[in-house]
Amino acid sequence: MEVKDSNGNILSEGDAVTLTKDLKVKGSSITLKRGKVVKNIRLTNNPEEIDCRIDGSNIVLKTSFLKKA
Repeated sequence: MEVKDSNGNILSEGDAVTLTKDLKVKGSSITLKRGKVVKNIRLTNNPEEIDCRIDGSNIVLKTSFLKKA
């Protein structure tokens, strides 16, 4: 299974990605700002989602809002 970012680059475990859009986190008052670098991503069973840890919280992000750093 290939997981690709918004530019078509292939992502793998442990990569760093950058957010391409401001994202509101559901169930929280946190807003993730565009340009934030997320390190050490984990792949999920869904090729359109990745799992990561941001500010002490585990969050699942859509790959359409990410680009490889």
